Amino acid sequence: MLSLEEFDKVNMRVGTIIEVGINKRAKKPAYKIKIDLGKEFGIKNSSAQITDLYSIEELIGKQVIVVVNFAPIRIADIKSEVRILGVDTKDGCVILSPERKVENGSKIF
Repeated sequence: MLSLEEFDKVNMRVGTIIEVGINKRAKKPAYKIKIDLGKEFGIKNSSAQITDLYSIEELIGKQVIVVVNFAPIRIADIKSEVRILGVDTKDGCVILSPERKVENGSKIF
């Protein structure tokens, strides 16, 4: 089991999606996404396989919950700096977001 101290090491924050495009070089359909995480974290890049349930237009301006302290990984030609959290369903990934608007960079606990 994971201890509370270990869980607390996962730094989850809220950010707003400000730019979305197709990650054309990804092996599976994915978007390349820019997320505004506020003054402390700035704007970060991510690649996410969320094309089944979300259009580019509906993602712009959407707040999402991301992990900011995982090591960056390269997905095709994108350096994915944060991990967007979501729920895997039979229809595709449903992204997690706050139920009301909060300040970018707000900590999830």
